Amino acid sequence: MKQVQKGFTLIELMIVVAIIGILAAIALPAYSDYQAKAKVTSGLAEITGYKTAFELYKNENAAGTPTQADLSIPSLTTANCTIALTATSIACTVLNAPTQVNGKVTTLTRNATTGVWSCATTATNKYAPGKGCPGV
Repeated sequence: MKQVQKGFTLIELMIVVAIIGILAAIALPAYSDYQAKAKVTSGLAEITGYKTAFELYKNENAAGTPTQADLSIPSLTTANCTIALTATSIACTVLNAPTQVNGKVTTLTRNATTGVWSCATTATNKYAPGKGCPGV
């Protein structure tokens, strides 16, 4: 009678482990990049919501710098960023993020003459939220 093999040989198991290792080596950096871009984008989303309140404040106080209370911002530090205000801009410094973008700043700037908003970030273009908010 012929004996039938039961299970896998050691070389077959080693090949499977090697394939899983190669896939993990490719997937983990890609996932970290995805997390970094998502963090910068969520920071932009947080400060974008305050543009309307900023506009209302500027209509009433053209030369002033709005405060946290003026824009009804619950807290200047959130899970995603630290919010900073100037007379012409709202900025988000990214917190709790992958090292590629931790501490990078995304700024919405209002042109005092035209009232048009522009966006820029100190993160590289790879992690920038989109074409409307270019990185460095």
